[in-house]
Amino acid sequence: MWCASQGWPVHPLAPGRKTPAANCAACREHTHLPQACPCATAGKWCHGFHAATTDNDRLRAWWGEHPSMGVGVSCGPAGLVVLDVDAHSAEVPDRDRLLPGITIHQDVNLAGLASGFDTLALLAAYRGQPDPAQDETTLRVRTPSGGLHIWYRATAPGVRYRSSTGSSPKVALAWQVDVRAVGGYIVAPATRTPAGAYEPVGPARLPAPLPGWLAAELARTGHVVDDSPARPATAQVPRPAARPDSTGAQRLLEPLLAAVQACAAVPQGASFTEKLNRAAYTAGGLVAAGHLTDTEARELLTVAADAARPHQSHRSLATITSALSAGLHRPLHLKGRP
Repeated sequence: MWCASQGWPVHPLAPGRKTPAANCAACREHTHLPQACPCATAGKWCHGFHAATTDNDRLRAWWGEHPSMGVGVSCGPAGLVVLDVDAHSAEVPDRDRLLPGITIHQDVNLAGLASGFDTLALLAAYRGQPDPAQDETTLRVRTPSGGLHIWYRATAPGVRYRSSTGSSPKVALAWQVDVRAVGGYIVAPATRTPAGAYEPVGPARLPAPLPGWLAAELARTGHVVDDSPARPATAQVPRPAARPDSTGAQRLLEPLLAAVQACAAVPQGASFTEKLNRAAYTAGGLVAAGHLTDTEARELLTVAADAARPHQSHRSLATITSALSAGLHRPLHLKGRP
């Protein structure tokens, strides 16, 4: 209720987890666009952040019946840009992948660099700016895994930012620094999991405006959403004069998405990543040809991926982003259409 009072639409998370509460049986069995789903108007929470709301009556009904559920905030409608700084144990990539688009000279000593805290501090140092992880003017939330969520408000009129993962080879701010914005959600402070609670740190309890230098970095790294139909920001693809109907494109994608969702029944050895990659590559070709918008394609792919592997949404997003970008260079025209 506190989040909703700030104008941030919220949705339930599965009890004790940081992933959305499960869809109803009908939504699990049939892949479809969240916008076309009747569950939202029926007061259900299907499709995660797409069901997020600030309606007090609905929130009372959801959490009144299931008080152990966590709280997710849908970042796009809330106008939020959240930097999700990870501290996972992982092999450090080559220096040319630490800060996409920035050449780190060989003379720069990277000894001890091990997490998103280090790459974010390095990016700030390159720009002569204070480290956002130390920004006490804005809401910061410590995660149970030792990471940090740094919340900001997007204030530039008409500018929206897309979500990304720090491991993406196409759209990323820094290694182990994810961006939660349009097309993503963030776990609200005070939510608990078996690993611990999401706890605010420092004095601030509300997000500050997104600093200008970070807004410039997000624009530089391809995070600005282009809402023009069939004109993805990540590829130089001519836009058709008119966008065809998307029904045929969804029919073409349906068996590929169904194959992704079917991996839910096989925890391992189902070639999930390969199947998701194939579906996303095909979707990229359909976007390039104007049969789907980038947003529609991402939503269909995300719904299918989350249904099969709800615990690895970050990895799935990286696969989707990479394969979509590759497919954008190979427009896929439907039979009988220009």
